[in-house]
Amino acid sequence: MTKYQAGTDALDALNQEDGGGDKQEFTSFKSGTTLTVKVLGTADLIQFYSYGIFKQVNSFVAANPSKKSAKGYPVENYTPWDAAWKYHKDLSQDFNDEHGQEAGKYRPKQRFAMGFIDLDSGEPIVIDVSKNQAQAIHASIKKYEKKLGKLAFELAKTGQSTSTTVSLSPVLDFDEDLTDKQKENFGKAPEEFDMTLFDGLLYEADEAEQLELLTQAGFDITLIGYGKDEAKTDVGQAVSGVGSGENGDITDDDLPF
Repeated sequence: MTKYQAGTDALDALNQEDGGGDKQEFTSFKSGTTLTVKVLGTADLIQFYSYGIFKQVNSFVAANPSKKSAKGYPVENYTPWDAAWKYHKDLSQDFNDEHGQEAGKYRPKQRFAMGFIDLDSGEPIVIDVSKNQAQAIHASIKKYEKKLGKLAFELAKTGQSTSTTVSLSPVLDFDEDLTDKQKENFGKAPEEFDMTLFDGLLYEADEAEQLELLTQAGFDITLIGYGKDEAKTDVGQAVSGVGSGENGDITDDDLPF
């Protein structure tokens, strides 16, 4: 994501009147949703690793993210939530045991933000999807890559919360199946998606806030070297073996949690 503006972009920001421009937010994309969209390109997306616990701790990304393995497991520069994940993972014998289930709560989840033009509003939208869902959407984008400028699509999510499916399907009859407003917005859509809309989209939590959120989730932060009224010890030293030698290395053959 672009962190800084330079040149003419910086001048535009300098001369912009105060109060302009609301930041982009994720568009609701729950099961049962169908959106009519225009796809502007094949690479209008970003990848990120999200932390959070459903209905308990809202999703966030780490302000100082850890290094991940090819399969997405933290391997260096652990965040407090990574440390909580490894604490339980090291005590677990099986994914389904108590510590295995607890480890899963704190593990970073790979997510993708994907951008489209909503043909009902004419405005850009961004949805939040899992890797498998993003792969399904992107496979369709690649299939129709040479016809993106001529096709509208239906972006849909179906199924239950534990087994949802997403799809991106071309509208079969452009003239008959789209409203006049949708056709107008299709023609007015920009040629490229504004990638700066991804900036500021994700809520970033620093170390102190992550500790507060761990406590909110019911995790005892003293187990990973932190105290209520004292500075933390180095996370790499506080969690057994993390970053301190070959015994603490995480391999892709480790248990999947």
